[in-house]
Amino acid sequence: MSKYSINEFIKQTEQEDKGEGLFELETPRMLEVNLDGQVWAKAGSMVAYNGQIKFEREGLLEHGWGKTFKKALTGEGAALMKAKGQGKMYLADQGKKVIILDLQDDIIFVNGNDLLAFESNLRWDIKLMKRIAGMMAGGLFNVRCEGTGMIAITSHYEPLTLRVTPGKPVITDPNATVAWSGQLQPEFQTDITLKTFLGRGSGESIQMRFEGEGFVVVQPFEESYMKPTSS
Repeated sequence: MSKYSINEFIKQTEQEDKGEGLFELETPRMLEVNLDGQVWAKAGSMVAYNGQIKFEREGLLEHGWGKTFKKALTGEGAALMKAKGQGKMYLADQGKKVIILDLQDDIIFVNGNDLLAFESNLRWDIKLMKRIAGMMAGGLFNVRCEGTGMIAITSHYEPLTLRVTPGKPVITDPNATVAWSGQLQPEFQTDITLKTFLGRGSGESIQMRFEGEGFVVVQPFEESYMKPTSS
């Protein structure tokens, strides 16, 4: 049989049950959700499903006025949908690499644009980075997830995790920062020298500074949805 035949193509790319539970990596860039109940997923991330699954856009007041107000400020970056029922669902986000994390009474902060899906029993909230609202168009926001359950995040290409230890802070580009551990509270700083070197309007002049003990995840890519408002 030709290695380029239709049958061979199907064999190489066909869906495969791995028996890993609720969340499985069907491919490095596609998440399989073995649904029997309810999960939250990034709005627009569903690429295929089978079974009896109903999708609902996040209700305006579903999580109370506080989160509704914050979502109005942050825009559509963290818009969520509920998937309810039984079946298999496949999620993806612009071909980004999918990372599954099994939280065990943990807390993690995820860049709002890099959150793909999470179990409905996890507690979550949208956090605004108010201090840089004037520095970057639309500001910067993230989602705080806490509890025990599965969460899937995304990264452009291979992520890198950097450990933060006392006395050795880690500084990152906000546009390349994917997630960080719950005990870290990043501060923002500007680097005028770097800004001048890189030219007018360079985003690297704004940096996130992580101090304490924990970890921060970065990607080898700068998201384009956050742009500096001026030089």
